[in-house]
This record gives sequence, structure tokens and C-alpha cells, in this order.
Amino acid sequence: MDTLLERFLRYVTFHTRSDATNPACPSSEGQLVFARALCDEMQQMGLSRVTLDEYGYLTACLPGNQPDAPAIGLIAHMDTADYEAAHVVPQIIENYQGGDICLGKGDEVLAIRDYRFLKNYLGQDLITTDGSTLLGADDKAGIAEILSAIDHLLAHPEIPRGDVWIGFTPDEEIGRGADRFPLDRFPAKWAYTVDGGELGELEYENFNAAGATVRFIGNNVHPGTAKGSMINSQTLAARFHAAMPAEQTPEATDGYQGFFHLAQMNGTVEETSLHYIIRDFDDEGFAARKAQLKERVASLQLEAPRARIELTLTDSYRNMRSQIEPHMHIVELAKAAMLAADVTPRIKPIRGGTDGARLSFMGLPCPNLFTGGHNFHGKHEFIPLQSMEKAVATLVALVRLTSAWRAE
Repeated sequence: MDTLLERFLRYVTFHTRSDATNPACPSSEGQLVFARALCDEMQQMGLSRVTLDEYGYLTACLPGNQPDAPAIGLIAHMDTADYEAAHVVPQIIENYQGGDICLGKGDEVLAIRDYRFLKNYLGQDLITTDGSTLLGADDKAGIAEILSAIDHLLAHPEIPRGDVWIGFTPDEEIGRGADRFPLDRFPAKWAYTVDGGELGELEYENFNAAGATVRFIGNNVHPGTAKGSMINSQTLAARFHAAMPAEQTPEATDGYQGFFHLAQMNGTVEETSLHYIIRDFDDEGFAARKAQLKERVASLQLEAPRARIELTLTDSYRNMRSQIEPHMHIVELAKAAMLAADVTPRIKPIRGGTDGARLSFMGLPCPNLFTGGHNFHGKHEFIPLQSMEKAVATLVALVRLTSAWRAE
């Protein structure tokens, strides 16, 4: 049986970066390759009803030994974010003694001045990148922790448990992870995504999220004869963005504050597009942000009537709090499981989203649990092995405690 560390180090070698430009599901072949490997592993573990469908959704069941216990689900995603993810070469810093950590040849540094929380992990074993890729702890750590917890439950049949359903999804990082989730073969009463950050995180609130594309269509003319006829779409786009509230950006907000984020821009004189993501926890604030964008587009169109300015708004996911609060026992069980594993629960809002947010609105309430990782989606990503071990202990305790829960 692989150790937790061996499992995780094997998983991060799979290249599973999702591709938002590809409408297929999954959006990258590497996710299917990884799913097939996980499918084989789960069959070898002896899990029942192991199923991998054409869309890359992998489900299985660990049958319970308490017939009246509620069935729960544990969910993680197989894809990694839109950042270099090929040829991941992890480093293990054993018994970290403080100070900066050189990544790879030392061109990149995990600097204590930038990440002061490193001091919380003195004496622990940190798994980092080599500075050229992300690590993939988001969310391969979640997958490794779930299957390691299942291994422990299989090795200890005396631990009481209900049915435990396992679900691994593709394309979470591009907002499609729940699109084809097979609820018909996942009969859990509720579930947990194991997709959070540092030790103790427990989340049942997330952003309301939308994407916005503002398209500026101008008129390109030879610059030598352009007076009175050229309409430079890039100039209009620059004016538009300069008028956006600078204090409402990701780099200027935290906690429950929402934002507009200019995620991508591309253009020529003739045509320019600005791609924003919009985030807000509050339903009214979320609606107000979308209305604000519409007003700004209309206003600039009046100022530049010879240009054409188009706005496309697409909702991505909603705040799952409204779907979790009627079932707060699932949050209380998670808190109790953390305490049983000697972990202090840190309840906080997710400044992002998870598959669980969408699944909660599909009838499967689904809070989010920590993996232990930090600095997701970039070359400074790392995860302490001891936090991963605590995640496994939390999941085992969660299954045990849930087996005794009954609806009143």
C-alpha cells in the first residue's frame, strides 16, 4: 500500500492542466489519462461500483458497515489551473528550519518576507515546486488524502461507517466541474469537497461569480490619413478600464469584499476585448456589480457613438451558503471531525468557488475542507506533509462521526 506521500508524488507527475478554449469534456487528454490510472487504483483497492464515464467523471463506493448510517460523499478535482503544469518536479524540504527556500537551481525563492506563514511550519516536511511549474496540490492533494483515508478505513473495518461515495471530477478550474456530475450514480445525502487551503479551513460560503467580456469595435485606417476617421478600439478599452474602481480589484480586497478583475486583454486598432471576472458574496452586491458594468458600457457608447461596444455577461456559480444553512449539521460534523484530529477549525469564506458550490444548488449540499496547501495556481505552491496527514485523520474521523448521526 502506497504511503500518502508516495501517492501524492505519483499523482503530480500527471499533466492535467484544463483548457478553457476546448469545449470538450474533459478539456484535456491528460485528465482522462489520470482518471484511468485512478480508476485502476480504486479497483485494485477493492472499492465497489467503480465507474469512469466518457466525460472523465470517476465515481466509486466504499460500502458501509452501519446499515442505518447516512451515505456521504468525498469529492476532489483532477485538473490543475491555467499555469505551467508539465513535468512537475517536486522538492521535499525535510524538517524545515526556517528562512528562504530555494526552488530548483535557485532562480526562484520561496521567501519568508513574502510568505510569513512559513514560520508556522518549522520542523515539518514541505513539498514545493522546482520553481518552473505549479505543484498541483490543488487538487491532487485532495485526491491523495481521500484515497489514503479510504485505505485506512479498509485496513480498519472496526471503524463504524456508512457508505462513502468518492467522486473525482474534471475541469473544475475552468468552472465546468459540476456540468456533467453523475448524481444518478452518486447517492450520497451530502458531500464534502476536499479542495481547500491551509490546515483547518472549513468553508460553506463562496463568491457569486460571473464572467464579462467587453468588446470594442473601432475602425482601422492608415495612420498617415487617419484624422477624423480612425477609431482606435484599444484607446477606448484603455479609457474603459481606467474608469473602473481601482480599490475593487483582487490585489486591494480580502475577506468578504468583492471585486472586478481584468483577467485578460487582447486587441488591435480595429477590435479589442477585455475579459473580466466579477466576484461578490452578497446577492445584491453581485447584481449591482453587473449593473455597474452595463452602465459603464452604455455611458462610453454615448461618448463614442461611432464605435461599437458590446457586453457579454455569463454567470458561473453562486454562493452556496443558502443551500448549506438548512443542513448545518454537516458543517458541525466537519468541525467535530477536525477537533477529533487535533485540528483547529478555521471557518472562512472561499474567495473563489468549488464544484461543491454548483453541486449544492443541484441538491447535494457540499461544504469544502482543507487540503493543507498554500499559494495555489503558481510556482510558489507548497504543501506541508503533516497538514496532509491531518486531512486524512480528519476524513477518517468525519466518516466515523457521521456513522452515528441520525436525522431527528
